[in-house]
Amino acid sequence: MRYLLLITDDETQYATPDPDQVTTMNEGYMKFIHEMGERGVLQGGERLYPTTDATTVRVRADEVLTTDGPFAETKEQMAGYFVVECADLDEAIEIAAKIPTARTGSVEVRPIWDMSAEMGG
Repeated sequence: MRYLLLITDDETQYATPDPDQVTTMNEGYMKFIHEMGERGVLQGGERLYPTTDATTVRVRADEVLTTDGPFAETKEQMAGYFVVECADLDEAIEIAAKIPTARTGSVEVRPIWDMSAEMGG
């Protein structure tokens, strides 16, 4: 059985990050990734852009409705995710609108952080 470990945190604390905290956090994640890779349980993971870059898609009466940022009522919880490769946000919204749950719940569209670009790879 596979699990999505959806990491949540108060992203406002990273608005002015402390360099020592960033280093400690990065080292902690690298250790975790290495150890879980050695155990053979880590199948993948990605850092997400902040919620300010999210777009929520809903379909009501065959109309695609979008909201900038996340939008979740308390009755809605994260149920899963798909990873798609798209040319742009418009294409991602078009694909999200085709997910059946967009008709009864919502689909949040958020860019995936490209760590390899930051690390020069």
